[in-house]
Amino acid sequence: MTEGFDGRKRETLRRFAAVGAAAPFVGTASASDDGDANETREAIRGYVPTTPGAHFSKLRDDLRLGTGEAQYHLRKLEESGAIESEKDADYRRFFPADRFDETDKRALGYLRRETPRGMILALLRDPDATGADLAGALGVSRPTISAAAADLETAGLLDRSDGYALTEPERLLTLVVRYADSFDAETVAFADDAASLVAYDP
Repeated sequence: MTEGFDGRKRETLRRFAAVGAAAPFVGTASASDDGDANETREAIRGYVPTTPGAHFSKLRDDLRLGTGEAQYHLRKLEESGAIESEKDADYRRFFPADRFDETDKRALGYLRRETPRGMILALLRDPDATGADLAGALGVSRPTISAAAADLETAGLLDRSDGYALTEPERLLTLVVRYADSFDAETVAFADDAASLVAYDP
């Protein structure tokens, strides 16, 4: 069992390490690190740009790292200037350094939450959707929609003065399409239909 887990972990790390090695970010692993440390560090450097806004637990679990192992390498990468993190409610979210402005970071944080992401996708599809429409589409209660809408409004991503209106739909659409693969299958399907609407130049 352990051997199988270690094999999957190694495969996962190698896949993201290949991305990290090619990533145009400063802060590669130190030459004093051993091979495993280098591979883990490079895997994180590959993972963060492809999954921006991921919180600590998601990053740790996706890369099959131990808690202490993930904390150590994330700290080293932050110290080297390769990545940066922001506190978001109960989560610490990680981003490639100097890639996103504060609005993008907030938007990515909410896109990584299931209900807000579902609301954003629904409103991108139908800007006239009501609270009842959103609740029905997402299969949640109206109070759940209201609470998520209040959070999105506080974040500056939603205007509730006359129904529900996304304040920066183009920005949100761009982020959804660019990082669809790092969300879920529904977002990928949405992006497949919406990609022709966006020209993205990173």
